[in-house]
Amino acid sequence: MKAIFDTVSNQCSKLVTKSYSTSFSLATMMLSDSIRQDIYNIYGFVRFADEIVDSFHDYDKELLFNNFSTDLELGLQHKISLNPILNSFQETYHKYSIDKSLVDAFMKSMRLDLHKNNYLTDAEYKAYIYGSADVVGLMCLKVFVKGDQEKYEALKDSAMSLGSAFQKVNFLRDLKADFDSLNRTYFPNTDLNHLDEVSKLAIITDIESDFAKGLQGIKKLPIEAKFGVFMAYRYYSQLLKKLKKTPALEIKSTRIRVPNYKKFELLTRSYVKYQLNLI
Repeated sequence: MKAIFDTVSNQCSKLVTKSYSTSFSLATMMLSDSIRQDIYNIYGFVRFADEIVDSFHDYDKELLFNNFSTDLELGLQHKISLNPILNSFQETYHKYSIDKSLVDAFMKSMRLDLHKNNYLTDAEYKAYIYGSADVVGLMCLKVFVKGDQEKYEALKDSAMSLGSAFQKVNFLRDLKADFDSLNRTYFPNTDLNHLDEVSKLAIITDIESDFAKGLQGIKKLPIEAKFGVFMAYRYYSQLLKKLKKTPALEIKSTRIRVPNYKKFELLTRSYVKYQLNLI
């Protein structure tokens, strides 16, 4: 029976989430049980695509990505895939009528990572972030509002801002790995060989603006999603605070982290704020 395969597929996406991201997994656990699995399913899909272009250096990445893309298209078309991750994603995709253009934009940005190393203009930078992060936020928003198009449209801009903020924090945190290991530079008009405090502050100010817009949307989310998304916001805000305090030279030479004990401290404080209706 396909029901058994669907259950196995969902378990695979949940395992991927828990294996690859402690912070995202923790935030997802704070979502209502009614939507949690669908967020696992979205994460599994985007994580696998990202891993192909970022991690599988000993293999033909383009071949792997092309095969993954073909399997994705067939899975969405036929509502089944023998790739368990894609099978679980297609279920969520159809359940909430996720716009195909969001999936296409995501895959387009991931494909860019196969060959493109530098983003020289603001237009290129914004287009990449839209495809790699904003649309993921929009896919999740479809789940959070349970397909309600009116609520989706009302929260769309804030969801994109929050997705942008998360991605830009990742870029700043992973500055060394992206530059040294993957030879990538995402921030336009920024010489990473001579990153100074002025350049760093400009990047952080831009992220803080995105966070402010994103927080306004979090406050309007349905009760099933609000606390989990707020938890993710709090984690990334804490990470940004650490990056802001870290000298630019050190950011270029090490990866800044939020330790696990701090994540659980954030969880506790966030829960108190949630219970007191402070969000």
